[in-house]
Amino acid sequence: MYFSKIFKGVFSTILLSSSLLATTSPALALRLEPIKFGDFSQWVTRHINESKVIGGKTKTVYAIGPTRTIEGNTPYSPQGGSPWGSSNVYAKVSGIVKGSNSVSPATINGNKVAKLETKMEEVKVLGLINMDVMVAGSIYLGRLFEPVTSTKGPFAKIEMGIPYTKRPKALVFDYKVDVPPVNTRVKATGFGGKKTLQGRDNAEVYVLLQKRWEDEKGNIYAHRVGTGRERYSKSVPWTKGHELKIQYGDITKTPGYKPWMGLLDGEKAYYARNSKGKMVKVHEVGWAAPDETPTHVLVMASSTCGEPFVGTEGMTLYIDNISFGF
Repeated sequence: MYFSKIFKGVFSTILLSSSLLATTSPALALRLEPIKFGDFSQWVTRHINESKVIGGKTKTVYAIGPTRTIEGNTPYSPQGGSPWGSSNVYAKVSGIVKGSNSVSPATINGNKVAKLETKMEEVKVLGLINMDVMVAGSIYLGRLFEPVTSTKGPFAKIEMGIPYTKRPKALVFDYKVDVPPVNTRVKATGFGGKKTLQGRDNAEVYVLLQKRWEDEKGNIYAHRVGTGRERYSKSVPWTKGHELKIQYGDITKTPGYKPWMGLLDGEKAYYARNSKGKMVKVHEVGWAAPDETPTHVLVMASSTCGEPFVGTEGMTLYIDNISFGF
C-alpha cells in the first residue's frame, strides 16, 4: 500500500502535467515565421534510471531541442534556447524515480516529426505494484520544472506560454491524426482498475494570444487577445500547410464558437512566474479589444483533450513545421 500511494502520486503529477482547436488551405499566401525547433528535426535524448523497486529499467525520455544525449537522472532545463516543453517528465516522489515518455520523434516521408501518443503506462512489480495509467502526449510553448517531487498543485510546476507581441493571422503546421475506430475512452488512474467511458476522444491544437499584467501583490491577469483552437475526432491523412485561423477579440458570438474555446480561469487556468519569481495562476478575466497587442502566446498540441488519466489508447497526433503565418 505504501508503494501504491507513492506511485499514484508519481503518475498523478506526471499525467496532470501533460494534460495539460478550421479550414485547411495552402499557406503560400502567408509569410511564415517558424517557431524555433518547430521542425522537430533535432531532439535531446535522455536516459533516466528508474528506481530498482519498480524494476530498475533505463527509460528513454525525449525533449525538443538541439541534438544531444543526457545520461542519468538530471533535472532538465531547455537546451539551445528551445521554447518547447512536453508531457515527458522525470519524477522523483518520496525517493522513487520514474520517467514518462509520450512524445517522441518519428519519420514521415523522410522527415522527422513529433509523434504525440496516448498510451497505457504500466508499472508491475510482483507482490508490490500492479498499475495501469493512461498517458497522453502533449507539446507546448513553455517549460516544466524538474524533478517533479510532489502531487500537490501539479499545474503549478508548468510555466505555460512565452513572451510574444506580434499579431499573426494563423498558426501553420503539417499534421496527421490516427483515431482508433471506437467511441469509447478508458479511465485508468492506477487504482480501481480500468473504467470504460462513452464518447470519442479528440486530439487538439490551439494557439492563444494574451495580454498579461501583474498587480502589486504579484497576481497575474490576462485578457484574451486572439484565439485559434481545433479538435480532431476523425483520422486525418498527412496534410501540409494547414492553417489554424486566429480570431481576435471576443469570439463568443462568432460562428463556430464552442465553449472549450472560452477563457481559462479557475481550475482551467495555467501558471506563469511573476516578477518575484513565484509561480502563480494566470487569470483570464476578459476578452481584449480586437486591435489589442498581446504580450504572450500559448501554443499546444495534444493527443487528447479530456481530463487527466482518460483517453483512447492508440490515439496519435503527428505534427511538424509549426510556424506563425502573417
